Amino acid sequence: MTPTDHTRYWHILESPVGPLLLGGDDERLTRIDFQDGPRPLRPGAHWHRAAGPFAAAIEQLAQYFAGQRRRFDLPLAPTGTPFQLRVWEALCAIPYGETLSYGDLARRVGNPRASRAVGLANGANPLPIVVPCHRVIGANGALTGFGGGVPIKRALLALEGALPAELPYAATAAR
Repeated sequence: MTPTDHTRYWHILESPVGPLLLGGDDERLTRIDFQDGPRPLRPGAHWHRAAGPFAAAIEQLAQYFAGQRRRFDLPLAPTGTPFQLRVWEALCAIPYGETLSYGDLARRVGNPRASRAVGLANGANPLPIVVPCHRVIGANGALTGFGGGVPIKRALLALEGALPAELPYAATAAR
């Protein structure tokens, strides 16, 4: 059964990094979108507003933002290509409080020359925070692109105590 076979639900969760739109069906989380970011998602006309299907996600995200949760345990159903799914799975293996470069992530997915493709897959991650794409940084430590914007990436890494000790100029200029 595919996610389109289920009723689609959405809920706006207020968080320390701004409102998050949670999307999914009655069983799985399929989306988290930063509503204050550069590309906010608006629910489709066929989506139903309800918090109930997201009770576990709401609780676990609150624990994460309170510094009480380092790993999420939620039923997820991201939609992507086989390569994207492999990258997103590898993102989940990056420990809380640590960062990895795009090149390192490319090596982890078995394609060391695919840094750019890994970056594109990272940018297409439909479940940021839960699938921690914010933990991927430039080879020089720069806090490069993020779907919610670099300030939110910085906030998430600060929460986890994972900001590189000395940020290159490109990363500090975005403050």
